[in-house]
Amino acid sequence: MPLPRERPAVTPPVPGAPHSFREAAGPDFNTSDVTAGPSACDERLAKIATAVPMPRLIGPGACGGGDVVRLDAILLGEDKRVTLKPAPYLRCPMAEQLALWVRDDAAPRAATLGAALSAVETYDDFSCRGRNRQTGGKLSEHGKANAVDVRGLTLADGRFIALTDVHASKELRTSLRDSACARFTTVLGPGSDSYHEEHIHLDLLERRNGYRICQWAVNEPAPPKPTVVSVSAEAVPLPPPRPSNLDNRPHRTRGL
Repeated sequence: MPLPRERPAVTPPVPGAPHSFREAAGPDFNTSDVTAGPSACDERLAKIATAVPMPRLIGPGACGGGDVVRLDAILLGEDKRVTLKPAPYLRCPMAEQLALWVRDDAAPRAATLGAALSAVETYDDFSCRGRNRQTGGKLSEHGKANAVDVRGLTLADGRFIALTDVHASKELRTSLRDSACARFTTVLGPGSDSYHEEHIHLDLLERRNGYRICQWAVNEPAPPKPTVVSVSAEAVPLPPPRPSNLDNRPHRTRGL
């Protein structure tokens, strides 16, 4: 009997891997957004910051986005610049607002401490994950390159100002909070939840009716606990001795 023909070798697909650019880009992807030239946002950003355009971020799932840049530094003029450590990967509109906040809000306020702003310490930027790193949760704005977490500011004299440090200038932290809440649609810090006690989350999430969230409690140091003085038994004064003639006093007899 003739043997059956050999089946053609087929490379099994990798589970979860996209089969085409269209699958990876998703149904909402607009091919007209793909261009070799800089966007209007890129051109504005180039005037106030040093940024490197990145290829479109695709997947996994709904993560990613277009017009993403790596934001390296913010230009302050007169050859002065503020570096971002590490440099975050952000959508250009988010990078532009972060650069404006650092240039127009954070840098002038930091200068009131007696030294120029040298660097901004970031904590997280593009990361394909659910909100608060919860598996199966709603996609975080970090997954869209639309959010950045900021730890603090480094001054030219080496001082580091953590934005959540209760011992740092309350006036400075309050002013930075107010300016951030005016510029970003979401600001989360201490007091919002347990996930933002050590850093400040900033994003540009668009909500219905222009709703914004500003939850950053500018905390102060806890009041000192009252001092408890331990007293030894030897230090407690004894009562004065009873007079010796008390037992010789005449006793009254109550009438029956």
